Amino acid sequence: MDCSPNVSWQDGGLSRERRWRALAASGATIWLTGLPASGKSTIGAAVEERLVERRQPAYLLDGDNLRHGICGDLGFTAPDRETNIRRVGELARLFADAGVVAVVALVSPFEAARRAVRDRHLEAGLPFFEVFVDTPLELCASRDVKGHYARARAGELPGFTGVDAPYEPPSRPDLRLRSDLSLEVAVEAVLRLLAGERPEAPKGGWG
Repeated sequence: MDCSPNVSWQDGGLSRERRWRALAASGATIWLTGLPASGKSTIGAAVEERLVERRQPAYLLDGDNLRHGICGDLGFTAPDRETNIRRVGELARLFADAGVVAVVALVSPFEAARRAVRDRHLEAGLPFFEVFVDTPLELCASRDVKGHYARARAGELPGFTGVDAPYEPPSRPDLRLRSDLSLEVAVEAVLRLLAGERPEAPKGGWG
């Protein structure tokens, strides 16, 4: 990522290790990606709650909510979507560095942009887990209480992902969650992934 040659990184006096030790917690990013209305926010909120119950600091970074603030100046063109992914990725990286598990629920339709976020985490020595919420398009449309799919198909909402804007599914996600999994099973799989375990697939597999 380019920055001004006149700007240098300022190291603080507190190391990540000292901070994490003082908090008795460690940071990471869980990146939930999928079509609109695929269930990302529902899974993310449940994961956040379970982690906090275990006294692990966690925070849900929901894509819709972030567009009310830090990403409120962005539209839905391809360049703006890439900027949106990059901003949320940098925000998640800061949360993770602070010892918080950043739970990101973001459509993030471009694989290269998601890969760049992963690379930024790896460069910083921070765990990053990409979770593909793999819900079929028609099921997403049927559960869309906001009516966005219907409006997009009527031509009232141009550039909507899954209708007239592309979604690039992850080629190698850390975890793929099928739509027929219960919320409890999906959340438990994410928590096992975070703990460094290989999630035990239910009968029929994950995908």
